[in-house]
Amino acid sequence: MSLTELAASSRVTVFPLERLTVAYTTHSGDRRGLGDIGLVTIVDEGSEGDELWRLARDLGGRAQGGDQARWILTQASRARVVKTGTDLPHAKWTAYIRRRFVLGALYANHEVLMTGRIVLPRLE
Repeated sequence: MSLTELAASSRVTVFPLERLTVAYTTHSGDRRGLGDIGLVTIVDEGSEGDELWRLARDLGGRAQGGDQARWILTQASRARVVKTGTDLPHAKWTAYIRRRFVLGALYANHEVLMTGRIVLPRLE
């Protein structure tokens, strides 16, 4: 599986999901700065983000990739809206993306979901 490394500074919401610590942020696919890419990543060291897809299948009851991706984005946006975690307004982060899923239509203001692992210096 290929690995894409992204580094930026943006608002990151860190929240618990089952036994995981998950981080949600956005990224822009071009210079417009729309945040059209949702990054939902695992904070825990050693993870590659596959746990999110398993939770979408097992807890969310979703069998198809698009349904799983939407379930993952729903959990992330829910956590941000209801403040179930910690909001880091200007976090510097590095994400190691293992999976990129094109949604096919705008969902939760995102066209693409990326999952993997994130390193947040303030949490180490």
